[in-house]
Amino acid sequence: MSTLPKIHAVKRTKPSHLFNIEQLSLEFSNGEKRQYERLVTGDVGAVIVVPVIDADNILLIREYAAGIHAYEVGLPKGGLEPGESIFDAANRELKEEAGFGAAKLDYLTSLSLAPGYMTHHTHIVLARDLYPQSLPGDEPEEIETLQWPLADIGNLVNRSDCSEGRSLAALYLARDFLEGRWQPAASTPPDTYKNNEK
Repeated sequence: MSTLPKIHAVKRTKPSHLFNIEQLSLEFSNGEKRQYERLVTGDVGAVIVVPVIDADNILLIREYAAGIHAYEVGLPKGGLEPGESIFDAANRELKEEAGFGAAKLDYLTSLSLAPGYMTHHTHIVLARDLYPQSLPGDEPEEIETLQWPLADIGNLVNRSDCSEGRSLAALYLARDFLEGRWQPAASTPPDTYKNNEK
């Protein structure tokens, strides 16, 4: 098990290459006026991948999460690169973080993270027919992988190291899709997600 990295310093910074802050001056239909702030990511979103090992098991990863300064169990994920399709990004992230590629990819849906103040969307992709293949990633250390029974994803919530809402939502949707209890509204992913002023 990995040891947490040491924090040598913490400082507040101006918005970075990851996001900008916008202030919106709004007038609602009832005449009320308000100012809102939102984080604008300026990208086309991210992917989160549910890798299916076999009919009963999925693959999870364990990696360092700077936001909570802890190691977190979840799913392979990452941002889309310019010009990259959602399926290409999903396969790339799967190879970089879990050491597998997928011969079959299904688009499930897209989720917002915190729509009250963020423009970011994450596209959920189901990956099946896995085969061993690795790509170098940008992680500072090797990522651990673990197998988990699909029928037991409810118990992931009880783990202190599995708290990310995107991973949990993706796992429940994937389980219901695989069991025939839910079908996505769209079978193909959007080309890109474009931030707008809505």
